[in-house]
Amino acid sequence: MKYSYVDVIRLRRRAFASIARMAYNDESLHDLYEETYRALPGEVAHYRENIFRERAVYGERLRMALGLDARAADVTGSITEGIEKVDVATRVHHPPLVSVIKIACEACPERHIMITDNCRKCLAHPCKNACPKNAIDFGKDKMVIDQKKCIKCKKCVKECPYNAVLETGRPCAEACGVKAIGSDYLGRADIDADKCVSCGACITACPFGAISDKSQIYQVIKAMKKDTPVYGIIAPSFTGQFGSLTSPAQVREAIRRLGFADVVEVGLGADLTTMNEAKEFLESVPNERPFMGTSCCYSWKLMVKKNFPNLDPLISDSSTPMVYTAQQIKKAHPGCKVVFIGPCISKKLEGLQPAVHDMVDFVITFEELMGMLVAKEIEPSSIETEENFDDASKTGRGYAVAGGVAKAVVARAKEIDADRNITVESAEGLANCVMLMRMAKAGRKDGMLLEGMACEAGCIGGPGVIVPRHRARKANAQFSATSSFASPWDNTNIPQEDKPV
Repeated sequence: MKYSYVDVIRLRRRAFASIARMAYNDESLHDLYEETYRALPGEVAHYRENIFRERAVYGERLRMALGLDARAADVTGSITEGIEKVDVATRVHHPPLVSVIKIACEACPERHIMITDNCRKCLAHPCKNACPKNAIDFGKDKMVIDQKKCIKCKKCVKECPYNAVLETGRPCAEACGVKAIGSDYLGRADIDADKCVSCGACITACPFGAISDKSQIYQVIKAMKKDTPVYGIIAPSFTGQFGSLTSPAQVREAIRRLGFADVVEVGLGADLTTMNEAKEFLESVPNERPFMGTSCCYSWKLMVKKNFPNLDPLISDSSTPMVYTAQQIKKAHPGCKVVFIGPCISKKLEGLQPAVHDMVDFVITFEELMGMLVAKEIEPSSIETEENFDDASKTGRGYAVAGGVAKAVVARAKEIDADRNITVESAEGLANCVMLMRMAKAGRKDGMLLEGMACEAGCIGGPGVIVPRHRARKANAQFSATSSFASPWDNTNIPQEDKPV
């Protein structure tokens, strides 16, 4: 979420905290309607044109935080409609994962060219001269555009010496790297599920908070109230997310106090991914495949599968850090449940895959975890602990930042074959990932290791993060430097028999 979107962020996080509190306190979900009044009391609206719409939108946000669908105005019934489906202690998923809260959407225009008041109606009128459709003419005070004729070619935008011609677009659609967002019959944003890869960029871009993903925090808390132990596995990008003065060990203890049996760094699984991908690259490129793409970003993998199906086999066969870490936990604690905690929402879809379903039971984001901490009134920075958090190598922790995966794989490959030179190309942001694969399809990336990260800056720029990227990047670098293991092969937390030879 953009950190200038303060009111949107506040409402999102309040919804998570409300649902977490209800779960911890065993409050009836049939009291959900009262939460809209608790969050938005009184008669005066603060965010929209009236308090009734504010509460209606917040009510749909609460439903999504429970894992239910957001409904449009023509089908909106009781806020508790379908509540029995999610009042469980197991994972709930009703597709789609990401959807538009229709009653919150302001139907922003998809693409619009307009003449601003900066126009001087100049003698040269280059905007009019450049227009191939004669859509621009003189108005009373400034030039005007006939929107019925305009083809949005932007020639007028480029030609105006006063920068008086402005191009605007829908923020969510502009952020979508796979062009999955169009419009419904009322001009509101509409997501094409066949194109969407659940990267979450649209969620963070919308200034109305009209797009959201479904949460699993209620079911996670219910599961922790059962007898089966629940373990948390936390992504490398967690450093710095819960306060600049909060240590990784304090975060670990705070999560335990929420009801988790223990917490393990997903950097441990990243070490296994590094070792397997390095081995895989050395053995298969270029003899068996022209190039190899990294496997850790699920939105990147979905994008390749949907847009470049012929290139899908060229993405690494290695499991992701989330899966490898969960496997280690399940092996050590048979019968337990595992919750992935990270910056990413597409991991919620990865967790549903047949090969992953039994390994990862739930997926929540840092934002959702913060809601749980707020509900339990736990402040991580105030916790006293002398424990060390040392599950992963330096390079495994570096997976959090764009370029970190490829860097780790190349370093490990050098340990195996010092004479092998590996050329790397990285792309961050889904649109750039699409461009990279287009070039790879054209044969311009043969012999390379390609790293794709759907989020700008990598995982530290994910839709479920809490702090700005620059702070997270600095915290990650500091934490990585403290690891006892320079190489994944040195990681004594991984059984020797699990390390690829």
